[in-house]
Amino acid sequence: MTDDDRRTRSGEIGPAEWLAMNRTGSFDWDLDTGTIDVDESGLLIFGVAPDTFDGRPVSIVTRLAPDEQVKLEDVVRQAVRGGAVSYTAHFPIPQADGSPHWTHVQARILRSPDGRARRIVGIVRDTTAEVAHFAFVQDLEKRREVQTNIVERTTSALSRAVTVDDVTAALTGPGGLARLGADGLALGLVENGSLNIIALSGESLDVLNDFRSRRLDRKLPLAETVLSGRPRFVSSFPSLGRDFPELAPYLPHLEFRAACYLPLVAQARSLGGMALFYRGRTSFNADERNLALGLAAIVAQSLQRALLFDEERELATGLQETMLPRRIPQFPGGEIAVRYHAAWSGRQVGGDWYDVIPLPRGRVGIVVGDVQGHDTHAAAIMGQLRIALRAYAGEGHAPSTVLARASRFLAELDTNRFATCTYAQVDLASGALRAVRAGHLGPLIRHTDGRVGQPKLRGGLPLGLATVFGDEEFPETRLDLVPGETLVLCTDGLVEQPGSDIESGLAALSGAIASGPPQAEALADHLSERLWERWGSGDDVALLVLRRSPDPGTPRAPRIHQYIHQADPQGLSDARAAVGQALRDWGMPELADDAELLTGELLVNVLLHTEGGAVLTLEVLPEPVRRVRLSVQDRSSAWPRRRTPGEAATSGRGLLLLDALASRWGVEPRGEGKAVWCEIGPVPVAVESAPGGG
Repeated sequence: MTDDDRRTRSGEIGPAEWLAMNRTGSFDWDLDTGTIDVDESGLLIFGVAPDTFDGRPVSIVTRLAPDEQVKLEDVVRQAVRGGAVSYTAHFPIPQADGSPHWTHVQARILRSPDGRARRIVGIVRDTTAEVAHFAFVQDLEKRREVQTNIVERTTSALSRAVTVDDVTAALTGPGGLARLGADGLALGLVENGSLNIIALSGESLDVLNDFRSRRLDRKLPLAETVLSGRPRFVSSFPSLGRDFPELAPYLPHLEFRAACYLPLVAQARSLGGMALFYRGRTSFNADERNLALGLAAIVAQSLQRALLFDEERELATGLQETMLPRRIPQFPGGEIAVRYHAAWSGRQVGGDWYDVIPLPRGRVGIVVGDVQGHDTHAAAIMGQLRIALRAYAGEGHAPSTVLARASRFLAELDTNRFATCTYAQVDLASGALRAVRAGHLGPLIRHTDGRVGQPKLRGGLPLGLATVFGDEEFPETRLDLVPGETLVLCTDGLVEQPGSDIESGLAALSGAIASGPPQAEALADHLSERLWERWGSGDDVALLVLRRSPDPGTPRAPRIHQYIHQADPQGLSDARAAVGQALRDWGMPELADDAELLTGELLVNVLLHTEGGAVLTLEVLPEPVRRVRLSVQDRSSAWPRRRTPGEAATSGRGLLLLDALASRWGVEPRGEGKAVWCEIGPVPVAVESAPGGG
């Protein structure tokens, strides 16, 4: 390539030089005689020697390819016959060395008064340099567009990266290498005098796994780049092996032809290094080197932000962990499991909390709550509020008083933050539960038959707001937790799915509770896996699972317990069926019909004449003569009274049925309520033959 060609491609030619390099000739074509007069410059452009030109038009187009000759003839013919006054044509003329010279013809058609074409005069220009310059400019613009696109796409992807894991995911995830314009990538971070490779992406790069963590020295190219602070552009892998003998045995397994090793420096701090590998490239021009250095600067800035964020998050999560209870106490009669999951966004720290509080008289207090916000301030408030609520509960106050005092405490902190929570006191021996709500989700209960219910807990305003608005009323709701039942408390992060309402989330949670294992720890793991992985958990989540220990009795004296909600008509039918099935399973089918009938009568009395649900207990009394005992417990202090119904009466016969079908029955006080019981039987016990007897 000549100096002029190089200057043309680089765009350094001025207007005067440009005209000198572009030859121009002229011609005069006499259509009447069929001859054409072309000056010397024009003949040279067409590649015809002046001393051999015979004046025929066909002689000046002999070098044109046949298809180009046909195109030129068509252009001239259409212009002449169509009445045009001019035409232009652009075509290549092959040279002796095979390279095309581009030629541009501009012609004017001279006609007689009757419109017949008589002469064609015009000029012809050699536009090879012009076309080459245009192609060069187009190629340059295309390459710069590609480079700009690489920078923009990489910057956009990394702008959403918050943590170091996010940065590596943006570089190595789907489309990551394409955004960088590379076929492979290695990313290393400096830590405690070592270079740790945190990401390898690209086919065949797994052979470098041996170098995942190495002392920072100059024996490997990426480490040498980090130490020197200078990039290394490699166009020959054999030369790389000579410079770094330790790497040489691995190079034949790398399916690349070129690589660049780039230091990652941000604010004068060396963070690590990045290597980009290429299959289709064997050299790097100035633009490509600048692009690689620009990408390294973008990655370094993103990593600097991510490292700072990870440090802050580690500090914040450490603070939060110290504010949550480190150990959950164990209580006789039940099992408790807790889980906490931080949000994936923000600083992964927030105000969700749980607590398990030992209370006087063998009771246990459980609480799950959420302080407004997702920052260290929310975590700090959560820690103070948790300690205050724990202190109020430990003093033995009623649940409503505990929340009223906690609300007052939060308001006095003057933080402009509020909190929601659900607090319950549970007596695991009796199953009695007293719960209050402050703007929070209520509990869910999995019954012994697998059904999941959502008790309606009356609630008050969120803590803090209740005091500000002068409404510190937190009405209590009393529930019964029968042996084998499980209570689940959680914060809203577990049930709020993006793009869906909270009812859908509660339905999904209920389904997960119903399908999970019975043990508290196993159920907590099940809920975590099912719901946190499904929804991504963009919010903090606190979860508490309490299960009252089951009471199956013994093989000789089996027992079942079941809670029936007042507003659940189907529960009455299910309870009767469960009693009948249990007696058949226990080998006492002859008592099943009477037991089902008496179950219905006892439960109907409770559901119709009291304001709550009932706990049904069916057990076999362990005596030589086996009897069945039915007991229905409620919270009403009013005892049943015998009535004498008339012939047309539709009620009042329940106690008469008890007299007729039960061998005996009675009423006993139970806590704040009573229990109505009856016994059916006896059932003779078969006497087993002595060993060896006949």
